[in-house]
Amino acid sequence: MMTRLLKQPLYLIYIICAMLVTQPVSATEPPRTALIEGVVTDHEGNPLPYTTIYVSGTTNGTTADSEGRYRLTVEQGERDIVVQMLGYATEQKSISVAEGRNTLDVALRTEATGIEQVVVSASGVGHLRRSAFNAVAVDTKSLQNTTQSISDAMSRAPGIRLRESGGVGSDMSLSVDGFSGKHVKIFIDGVPQEGVGGAFSLNNIPAGYAERIEVYRGVVPVGFGADALGGVVNIVTNKSRRSWYADASYSFGSFNTHRSTLNAGQTLDNGFMWEVYAFQNYSDNNYRVDVPIEDFATGRIDRSKLVSAERFHDTYHNESVVAKVGVVGKRWADRLVFAVNYSHMYKEIQNGVRQEIVYGDKHRRGYSLMPSVEYQKRNLFTEGLDLTLTANYNRNITTNIDTAQYKYNWLGVTHRLNSPGEQSYQHSRSNNDNWNATATLNYRIARGHSITLNHVFNAFTRHNTSLLANSPEEDAIDKHTIKNITGLQYRLSPSKRWNASLFAKYYALDVAGPIATNANASDFVRTTRREDALGYGIAGTYFITSALQAKVSYERAYRLPTIEEMFGDEDLEMGDIGLRPESSDNINLNISYSDTYGADNLHALYLDGGFVWRDTRDYIQRNIVDISGGKSAASYINYGRVRTWGVTLSARYSFGEWLSVGGNVSYMDVRDNMPIAIGTTSMPNLGYGDRMPNIPYLFADGDVTLTWRDAFFKGNSLAVRYDNQYLHNFYYYSSRIGTNKDDYMVPTQLSHNISVSYAIQGGKYNISVECRNITNEALYDNFSLQKASRAFYAKLRVAFGGR
Repeated sequence: MMTRLLKQPLYLIYIICAMLVTQPVSATEPPRTALIEGVVTDHEGNPLPYTTIYVSGTTNGTTADSEGRYRLTVEQGERDIVVQMLGYATEQKSISVAEGRNTLDVALRTEATGIEQVVVSASGVGHLRRSAFNAVAVDTKSLQNTTQSISDAMSRAPGIRLRESGGVGSDMSLSVDGFSGKHVKIFIDGVPQEGVGGAFSLNNIPAGYAERIEVYRGVVPVGFGADALGGVVNIVTNKSRRSWYADASYSFGSFNTHRSTLNAGQTLDNGFMWEVYAFQNYSDNNYRVDVPIEDFATGRIDRSKLVSAERFHDTYHNESVVAKVGVVGKRWADRLVFAVNYSHMYKEIQNGVRQEIVYGDKHRRGYSLMPSVEYQKRNLFTEGLDLTLTANYNRNITTNIDTAQYKYNWLGVTHRLNSPGEQSYQHSRSNNDNWNATATLNYRIARGHSITLNHVFNAFTRHNTSLLANSPEEDAIDKHTIKNITGLQYRLSPSKRWNASLFAKYYALDVAGPIATNANASDFVRTTRREDALGYGIAGTYFITSALQAKVSYERAYRLPTIEEMFGDEDLEMGDIGLRPESSDNINLNISYSDTYGADNLHALYLDGGFVWRDTRDYIQRNIVDISGGKSAASYINYGRVRTWGVTLSARYSFGEWLSVGGNVSYMDVRDNMPIAIGTTSMPNLGYGDRMPNIPYLFADGDVTLTWRDAFFKGNSLAVRYDNQYLHNFYYYSSRIGTNKDDYMVPTQLSHNISVSYAIQGGKYNISVECRNITNEALYDNFSLQKASRAFYAKLRVAFGGR
């Protein structure tokens, strides 16, 4: 079956390759041509990626790569070369093209200043604005001196809400336009992060790991090959060609929290490069929470009486290192890089899916090893044909240990159990093997016309072993999935003023695993099934003026069930192998305004408004269910139909490099759209029209940053940043459950954070202090799980070499 699935969609790639590179034979002697190559930068020398370069008066053109480098084959003689990029003044350069290689470097003059989250014209982000897809970019450069993670940085983008179940190392998910969890797919440099393990989750990765974070909301470009309904998050690392650099940091703070990073690399003149990025996190997570206490004498939990208790079994630490070696800038490869990613984690589990459920000995450990390869070549075989290939294998081993003979309450008092196991008696090891491969072909047919063909392959196998007995006992039936997604896109961009994309995606999923044959789940047989679907969509953008842009997109999208949803995590999450793919009709509308004013363009204003609408079928919902012994776990079901509509508003003003102030407001109305109760043919659904539970529907954030250049001494700078986050109350169970509905509500909350950083000698030496949750607000997200209280942190950072 593996061979059949590998071959099924991939043959299209080879056929189209052959079609694209086939050239007609001419009876006349072809004109004499030569090569022009160079780098496009801004006036500060920063490379400008994806710039358009073409010969004036012709359709012969190309696009710069992610480092601003380009190659263009032209006829010999006098030629006028046009270089343009949105947000920069168009340049036209004359060059006498001689035989062989000709060099033409171009520096573009800025027309509009980028504004933080949606950086319109800053290096590496401007192409997001030209995209017809609803995408924003979060610049992480200003966060390198803070202790924030990748997930913290993303929460600054409109429509995005970070949801965590606790402190450092806790489970987290992203909510994008009302969709959360597995509805949102994560990529690093365009590579899907399937099965990388908890040690490399977004709330563990430092914000400085990324150069920027791209967030595609709703409709997703074919180039990602993703089965996502909510959107895609692409973490973009710095791939610019730097002679050498070294960066290290250490931070410490409340709850015995320690974080450190080390980043170093070098690119030689001959194109050889190496890079190492390592980081670690440690925390006792012993913050205080407001909780009910179980009375072991009666077995009763009085939920109306809350006590402030300290978390006592929530230590977490992880260590990760990413090492890369390869070559760049070769005629046969613009980039060929081999990498190895190793991560390790240890996690004590303090509570279950509800806060009243307390553990005192249950824990988990695991590690992941992932070798990978990345290959990029522009103008492969012929001008305008670009190829990107990636492949990785990930071995992730997770061990769950729950063998305690005692039960705990929040005061640390113990009570002997009749049988061992606080949740479920186990000492198990899960060997998870992930194979991922992506192939992307882009072909610029002519100026203003291009096509993209993308294929993503993923295969997963889980093998479970029980270590309770003297001899390990292996499960007789492994769990398997094979996923293939193929996409084809045509892009029309006849002018700088508008462009449109038309695309289609084919989804295929094969699943195999155990299914119980009796109610006691004591006997299993192997079952297999296959799902496939065809999606399609269109996206367009139009610049009403140079500062005012409108976007509209529609997609018939599908999302295949994930590994966790079908197989669980072998601990607190129960999967359902029979889950069906979600399908949804998605519409996105967006209008944005960005311009600068005054002398030297010191004043910059950005405004953005968006509207989303979704009609989702077979919505995969995460629920909390009671299991034997008064315990609880999470489960997944297909919940018929769900209707979503919402709006997002964003605004930002900046005054030079001195002041930046802005914020976002999001309202997402996610409603039960099933008139008939699930499992029946005629019984009315009492929750029809109600909001879906455990989904935030109104949230906002704001921030102000003041920067003093040459503070106290020339070359030094002082930055003060304040930010806040607001969350309106919402039900985490159905609003129709119980007589006192407030018992099942996440309360309204407003948190405040402040940080002060001082950079010395242009950022070579940095020190920062910050306070999170200044007012010590009780913060909640998923069900009744309380997050960290007020905390203080300090960070030291040094950075040398070219950036």
